[in-house]
Formats: sequence, structure tokens, C-alpha cells
Amino acid sequence: MTTTQAPQVRNDGLLRFALKLDGVASAGLGLMALLFNDLPTGLPHGLVIGLSVFLLGYGVGVFILGLRPIRPLVAVVVIGNSVWVLDSFLTAFAGWFPVTGLGVFLIVAQAVAVLGFITLQVLGLRRSA
Repeated sequence: MTTTQAPQVRNDGLLRFALKLDGVASAGLGLMALLFNDLPTGLPHGLVIGLSVFLLGYGVGVFILGLRPIRPLVAVVVIGNSVWVLDSFLTAFAGWFPVTGLGVFLIVAQAVAVLGFITLQVLGLRRSA
């Protein structure tokens, strides 16, 4: 019986950094949102709590992936981050929720940060190819 290993990434310093940074920032945002879930953002309380818990778990997972990047999983992270950014801008501006000025600021600020993570992750993938 033979076993197949997932394609390990080589020459991956930038990619590891980008994933670990994304993981720490995501878990940190999740923790902050749990601690300050009563800020007047205009988002439903249950949504904020649910996203906070998701971000804590996601952050841990992405950080662990940053320890030993696997190309297909990194691609999933990049795609997920891209969807997150799109959804963030829609949440801020599409009128789904009565988002306050503070809410728009916080949503857009984290979306811009995630755009930075996407950029670093894609550059890291290209350098490690």
C-alpha cells in the first residue's frame, strides 16, 4: 500500500509569514469582537457572536497551516479570504443591515486588512512555486 502526501510547499518563508499573520489577526479580531460585541455597529448581536467564534477557530486553523503550508489548502484560504472581502463590502454598503458609521468603518478596515493577507499569500505562493 502506498500513501500519497499532500504537496508540501518549498521556499515558503513569505507564505508562512502571511498565513501566520492572517491566523493571528483573525483570531485576534474574533476575540476582540467577542469582548466588545456591544459596540453600536448596526449588525445583529447573534451575527457578531457567530462570526467571532468562527474567526477564533479559523485563525487557529490558518496559523497551523502556516507552520507547514499545503498548496491546495492555501488556495482554499485565498479563495475564502476573497469571498470574505466581497461579503464584507456588501455587508457595509448593500443595505442588508442598518450599519452605523462605526460599523462601516470597522467592516471596511478589516476587509482592507484581509486584502493585504490575500496579496501576501498569493505572492508567497508564487515565490514558493
